[in-house]
Amino acid sequence: MKRAMDLLLLLIAVLLLWLPVCGVAILVRLSSPGPVLYWSDRVGRHNKIFRMPKFRSMRVGTPPVATHLLQSPESYLTPIGGFLRRSSLDELPQLWSILRGDMSFVGPRPALFNQDDLIALRTAQGVDALVPGLTGWAQVNGRDELPIPQKVALDVEYLHRRSIRMDIWILALTVIKVIRRDNVTH
Repeated sequence: MKRAMDLLLLLIAVLLLWLPVCGVAILVRLSSPGPVLYWSDRVGRHNKIFRMPKFRSMRVGTPPVATHLLQSPESYLTPIGGFLRRSSLDELPQLWSILRGDMSFVGPRPALFNQDDLIALRTAQGVDALVPGLTGWAQVNGRDELPIPQKVALDVEYLHRRSIRMDIWILALTVIKVIRRDNVTH
C-alpha cells in the first residue's frame, strides 16, 4: 500500500513540479561551474548503499560529510545554494530515488555513507528495516537542529507508529515547515 501511495504522489509531483525542476536546473547550471546534480552515496534499507541525486547547492570539491561537520559551511555554498537549501528545492531530484524504490516519500532521512554513528544507532534499533524518505518524523520535529540520538529516537517512534495516516500527517507538516523554512540551519 505504501509503494502504491508513493507512486501516486510521484505522478502528482511530476505533473506539478516539472516546470520548477527545469527552472532550478537552469539556475544551478548558470550560477556556478560543475554539474547540475550532486549524486550522494546514501544508506538505504538494510544499510544498502544507493546513489541519491540532489540539485548541487555546494561548490565542486566540498568534502562529502554532513553539513554540520564542515567548518564554515556557508563558504561552500554556491551563489544560489543557500536559497535552494532553505526552500528545500535541492531535494526535488530525489523523486528519481522514489521512482526507483530506493526511497519513499516518508521514512527516516537516508544517512550519508560515512555517518557511522547514525547508521549504528539506527541498525541497533531496527530502523534500517525502513525505506528512507524524502521527509520523515525527525524532519518535522526538528530537522537540522536535532542531535543524532534524538533523531534516532524519532525514527524509532516512526518505526513503531507508522501508518498511511501518519505518513499523510508528516507530509502535511512537511509542507508547512518548508513554507515557513522552519529548522533549517544551512
